[in-house]
Amino acid sequence: MESKLNLDFEIVNKARTCAHNISLEVQNFIDKHTTVSVERTICRLFGIDGATEEGVPLPNIVVDNVLNKNCLSKGIAYYISNAMLCTGLSPQEIAMQISLGKLDLTELSQHDELEIMNLSIKVAEDSLKIINANKEARDKTLALYGDKTGPYLYVIVATGNIYEDIIQAVAAAKQGADIIAVIRTTGQSLLDFVPYGATTEGFGGTYATQENFKLMRKALDDVGHELKRYIRLCNYCSGLCMPEIAAMGALERLDVMLNDALYGILFRDINMKRTLIDQYFSRVINGYAGVIINTGEDNYLTTSDAFEEAHTVLASQFINEQFALMAGLKEEQMGLGHAFEMDPDMENAFVYELSQAQMAREIFSSAPLKYMPPTKYMTGNIFKGQVQDALFNMVTIMTDQKIHLLGMLTEAIHTPFMSDRALSIENASYVFNSMKNLGDEIEFKKDGMIQTRADFVLKKSYELLKTIESDGLFNTLEKGAFAGIKRSRDMGKGLDGVIVKDTDYFNPFLQLML
Repeated sequence: MESKLNLDFEIVNKARTCAHNISLEVQNFIDKHTTVSVERTICRLFGIDGATEEGVPLPNIVVDNVLNKNCLSKGIAYYISNAMLCTGLSPQEIAMQISLGKLDLTELSQHDELEIMNLSIKVAEDSLKIINANKEARDKTLALYGDKTGPYLYVIVATGNIYEDIIQAVAAAKQGADIIAVIRTTGQSLLDFVPYGATTEGFGGTYATQENFKLMRKALDDVGHELKRYIRLCNYCSGLCMPEIAAMGALERLDVMLNDALYGILFRDINMKRTLIDQYFSRVINGYAGVIINTGEDNYLTTSDAFEEAHTVLASQFINEQFALMAGLKEEQMGLGHAFEMDPDMENAFVYELSQAQMAREIFSSAPLKYMPPTKYMTGNIFKGQVQDALFNMVTIMTDQKIHLLGMLTEAIHTPFMSDRALSIENASYVFNSMKNLGDEIEFKKDGMIQTRADFVLKKSYELLKTIESDGLFNTLEKGAFAGIKRSRDMGKGLDGVIVKDTDYFNPFLQLML
């Protein structure tokens, strides 16, 4: 891509090198540790599903059985595979026996380690056949109907009831939406288990469960065939169960996942060690399953000033990119996030937004960037709000953003009605059609306001990355470099679920997926 901004790509490359070194240091830590959620994910991928009569998920029952004996450092795959050899039972049957108090994985006689490992790989390979079939189904449907050029129209449903969500999602697809995101119920990211089954009660969103994924996937497939389009499904792969939700999404053919390396640390006070370990395995799964991840840099701008802190967004994008590459994600799967969040009363706010969006597009030229709408300065004035959204839509089409979360004219008033969503789709569709090739026709004034702004943000981001490289990411998060939020490496939720690996620890899915 030719740079309209006249960016100094020598600085871009240096910034990438800094980000690589930052993520490499963290990866060395990740490789030495596992978590209870990583091990529960292995259970799920081994086919363990369901919950006890009290609602405790069976993957939690199995992992806790080993954790309570301080033996989890060898990895749950070892214990399940050994139990299969000892008992002749399937992983699901083993989980049921543990839940009934009839089996303790740590008290069984130990088979030969090579025999255990070979069985573990075989079980994992059988599991991956399901994920591979899902990838083939997605590719087949896209080949049949074709994929959309230009921005994907991304909308949310958030009723709290999966069946009501389905009604709204189907309506949105018929109105023209390309991606349906089911907003997760408030607080689920802090649960150290995944609820089981279809759910009808949630606050501010709907529980992320495998059954809910399955129900919504079928509904979108049905309406997609009716419309002769592939409708993508998105959910939230974050929080204390980040890798488990990635596995559930891979098994039920989700297409897009909110999956940021730092979001849970900054905005949910989840321990940084726990989050960084969990994000790695979750991204390995998403990468293998062909899922596009969305990162959460837009959240910085709802906390901090969007003009003053733009460089932190770019720095985080560089870091998220490197974490994703280490997990095997292709650039085409990296929906790196940013947002149209400057104060609309600031002089030339649109000009600066245009500069920063173009900068992200040029630096991450292969990524399907996720561009978020104005929310912080939406006041309830629906007429001004519709104009703010129109300007946001203009930046998207002019700078070739790909994943476009629609702004709502009723933002700050209520959860959007279906009619509000229809008006937002109509607004974006009008702008995208009438300005389709405008970006190709535009050149920016040499050393003008747009080029100067992009150069300033890039250089400031590089300076921040050099500081992070010197200090290390853990120290940086403790100092509050992102969104002004400070977190301690030894505090936060979920730290007790971090385990140092034994030298003979084994996770067959890392070997097979990478």
